[in-house]
Amino acid sequence: MVNQWFTIEKIDNETYAVSEYGHWEQVHSYLLIGRNYALLIDTGLGIGNIKKEVEKLTNLPIIVVTTHVHWDHIGGHALFDTIYVYKDEVDWLKYGIDIPLHVVKKNIMRDPFTKKPPIEFNIDNYKIYSGKPNRILEDNDIIDIGKRKVKIIHTPGHSPGHICFFEEDRGYLYTGDLIYKGTLYAFYPSTDPVLFKKSIDKISELKGIVKLLPAHNDINIQVDLRYKIQKAFKHIENKDMLKHGTGVFDFGEFKIYL
Repeated sequence: MVNQWFTIEKIDNETYAVSEYGHWEQVHSYLLIGRNYALLIDTGLGIGNIKKEVEKLTNLPIIVVTTHVHWDHIGGHALFDTIYVYKDEVDWLKYGIDIPLHVVKKNIMRDPFTKKPPIEFNIDNYKIYSGKPNRILEDNDIIDIGKRKVKIIHTPGHSPGHICFFEEDRGYLYTGDLIYKGTLYAFYPSTDPVLFKKSIDKISELKGIVKLLPAHNDINIQVDLRYKIQKAFKHIENKDMLKHGTGVFDFGEFKIYL
């Protein structure tokens, strides 16, 4: 089903992608409905009211979990009362990342929207969320929302506290900005190309994954994309170019920007 800004895509009867295809980043957030709580992985760009959308899908209390504290993943955090974040990005959530607001606004408006934004959206009034989390997550933590458990997997590289979420019972891996089709970014000062590769290696060793659910672009990606990205990083490493400033490496389905 499609509304003015968000596209709701059904993964299964209790799992939904809340997508923002009208923006050049094509951001996906994910709603997991348990017995006692609903878990919302990221809150998108903050262009539309994501809370209104998820409340159409569930009446359960909503826990927001954060793959990482970049503006395009925490845009709707202020709409919710319960927010979790990984320990290495608590300060980013509280005090903000070292990117000026005017730069974020420029990024939001970089390309024309391909869908009409909500009438209440005004870039002049755009703010980046900051606040204190309700729970600080660590590697291998389990979030139990009632008949559904999600494991925290620390996958730094794109950011220091980037995490993936593994739902072992269903074989779903929510990959955030670690794995997707498009350009993988590891050139910012706060990124680490070596850690990015190690995180890809870590994810590639996981057993039982039947579906990868990315945070950007094409939502229907093959499980073996993780192996292709792993091979690409190894190729770059072998050329002694796994470091900042070596450029953009094009592998067809994806690029790696160092």
